[in-house]
This record gives sequence, C-alpha cells and structure tokens, in this order.
Amino acid sequence: MSDSPARDGGSRRRLAAALAVSAAAALVLSSCSSSSDGGDDSGSDTSTTAPAPGPSLPPPTSVTLPPEHAGFDYQISSPYQPPAGVQVVSRDHDAAPAAGMYNICYVNAFQAQTGAEKEWEPDLLLRDGGGKVVYDKNWNEALLDVRTEAKRQRIAAKVNGWIDECAAKGFNAVEPDNYDSYTRSDNLLTAADVEAFQTVIAAHAHEKKLAIGQKNTVELAGDRQKVGLDFAVAEECGEQDECGGYVDAFGNRVYVIEYTDKGLSKACKGWGDKLSIVRRDKNVLPEGKSGNVRKTC
Repeated sequence: MSDSPARDGGSRRRLAAALAVSAAAALVLSSCSSSSDGGDDSGSDTSTTAPAPGPSLPPPTSVTLPPEHAGFDYQISSPYQPPAGVQVVSRDHDAAPAAGMYNICYVNAFQAQTGAEKEWEPDLLLRDGGGKVVYDKNWNEALLDVRTEAKRQRIAAKVNGWIDECAAKGFNAVEPDNYDSYTRSDNLLTAADVEAFQTVIAAHAHEKKLAIGQKNTVELAGDRQKVGLDFAVAEECGEQDECGGYVDAFGNRVYVIEYTDKGLSKACKGWGDKLSIVRRDKNVLPEGKSGNVRKTC
C-alpha cells in the first residue's frame, strides 16, 4: 500500500466490536451448516467450513523475534529515515527495509487493495448469495474468499509471493493485514476460516525465516500459538482498552499504533513501560510532509 492512506484503525476496531456477537454466532453455526461457496474449485473441495488450526510448534530458531519495548515507527504509506531511538520499523512490501533496523513487512493478506480486484481470479473474491463481491465499506476493498482449503491455497500462492519478496529484500518479519476481515463479511466468513488461512501463511513465513505478527483482532489472540503467530501489531489498543488482551497472548512483543492524543495517553499510562508505542497520523504520512504526526511516550 505504498503512497496510499493508512487504514483507519479506529473505525475498523469499532466496527469489529459492534459485530462481535454476530461473528461469534456465525462461528457456532458453521459447525453444523454450510453456505454457498460462490466459486468453482472443480469439485476438489466442497467444504465451506474451515477446520480449526491444529497445534503448531514454536517458531524455528532461525526466526528472529522483534525486540521488546523498543522504539517503533509505522511507515506503511511511504518510507523515510527513522527518527533517533527507533529500532523497529514497519514498511510496505513494495518498500526497502530500513538499514540497521528490525524491519516488519506489511502485506494486505485478507483483502484486495482498492481497485486491485482484477489482479485476483474472480472466484477468489468473496461473494454474497446474489453473486456480488463483498467489500470492506470503510476502505472499498474486496474481501478474499478463504472458506475452502483449495481457495486458501490459491490465495496463499499470491500472498506468499509477497512474503518471498519481503524475505529477499532483507525484512525480518511480516505483518499480514485484515485478519479481522471476517467481522466485515456479512457472516460469510468465520473466525475459523481466517485462522486456517493465517496458519498457511504463517508456516510459509517461518520457512522463509521471517517472524509473523498478528495484526489487530484481539479476540483471536488466544489462538496465536496454534496459528503460529509470534508478536502483535495493534492499532488503537489504548483507545479501545485492548492492550491487555494482546499482552496476555504475546507478552511485551506488542507494537502499538495510536491515532489520537487521547489514545496515546491511555496506552502510555497503562503500558508505556512495557510495550512499543507510537502515535501516528491516520494517513501515516512521511516525515516532512504536511499533516505528518509522530509522537511517543
């Protein structure tokens, strides 16, 4: 998502909270019913309910985890020279990693970038019962259909290609965005669906010697070990009183982005001595550009 606005973490988190009950209900119902697949997998996979991810091993010793309570900067829009004191930087997969830093590589793993629907095969876009593509209305991004194993593997082929690019460029970790897409899917996706897909790309990241972070979605943080996730990148966990949920799952390897002074104050007051916290403008503008905001505890 180079040179494009960052996601509005606040609006997405509020939406996820409002849909938590219906999403949970959908997960329960998925165990006893199936929904229309909306695509043709040539009969190779007719199940629309994802299996729960099985147990996973800790990340291999070749994976380097990010440092705890380290200076952090979020640069997923456009890269710039990290300020003094920064040790961990997140940048888009199209960018180069920052020299001398622990670098996290951003990929949009569960949704198509705005206007990029044609880059995906039509049946890999999530569709409702009438055949219409389901969109994240906040960002006008088409959701990807991760309901079947066959489709998960086909979607992973593209996402894993981006992960390969991250590894080749020298990034240390990957940050797959929109893990919470199921909360915006009109109950077509379940938590089990997105966890099953995340498990696939987590295994690939580890094969490429990259750590992998959970992006938002605190309600699934308790499953992080069986999915294979190593740390968390949390937007507005201070604002939304969610930081503790991430700490319970990931310890102090939680990298927090707040978009308001109120959120920064809450995050710093509660977690400033333990977590990596930065306040950014919602468009994550580069240093020197009008509207750029960057503050820390």
